[in-house]
Amino acid sequence: MSWLGLEGRTVVITGAGGGIGQALARSFAAEGARAILLDRDLDRSGPLAEQLGGGALALACDLADPGSVAAAAGRVEAEGGADVLVNSAAILRPGALESVSPEDWSAMLAVNLTGYLTAAQAFGRGMLGRGRGALVHVASIAASQPQPASGAYSASKAAVAMLSRQLAAEWGPRGLRSNCVSPGLVLTPMSAAFYADPEVKVRREAMVPLRRIASPQDMADAVLYLASDRAAYVTGQDIVVDGGLSQSLMGLVPRPGYA
Repeated sequence: MSWLGLEGRTVVITGAGGGIGQALARSFAAEGARAILLDRDLDRSGPLAEQLGGGALALACDLADPGSVAAAAGRVEAEGGADVLVNSAAILRPGALESVSPEDWSAMLAVNLTGYLTAAQAFGRGMLGRGRGALVHVASIAASQPQPASGAYSASKAAVAMLSRQLAAEWGPRGLRSNCVSPGLVLTPMSAAFYADPEVKVRREAMVPLRRIASPQDMADAVLYLASDRAAYVTGQDIVVDGGLSQSLMGLVPRPGYA
């Protein structure tokens, strides 16, 4: 029996073809849960679902398209519904705010924020009807630490953190929990280009008190806890998983006699 109590649960993961999404899918499957993998690209999520077995299912789904999300939710609900929703889909269109286009700004918000609400509504209705469920949203330390030249990314993640808290407040009385995990520096396919230069990787590692860049599994471990019965009394929270990076600002301020 799993210590987390996730056996037999149906877990829907958005952005399941990404680095964190794949780690989530493997981790939930290893705990005996049925993983439903939502991603725009079935070439990424389809083979993973086949590897996982245990009834894992890959569905093509674009979070920016409410109809696509509704269709996926209808399929899952017809097969018993979801017990857990993990929102991990995200896109990044970098650019300075002075020049970011309305199109790029809106595209990022459509996936990184509105898509999270759309998924919460679509899969949450069944959970609300059953009086139980857990939602976990992947935010970022960029929600509280502005990330320059990243367009709408920081704004979208800050809004996700508040969305999660509002869902916790509104849906808690009806048996649902909502929490966030906020990653720091994580090596994923989306961030791999940043680490192509070994010097950049070394400099980034030096900024992190634990002196390493996180793996997707580090994020998955935190998500599993929040989705599990071990977190039955935890809601409206944001677990920061950044190796201490967000606590190191004052350590960067030069002081006499301190290296």
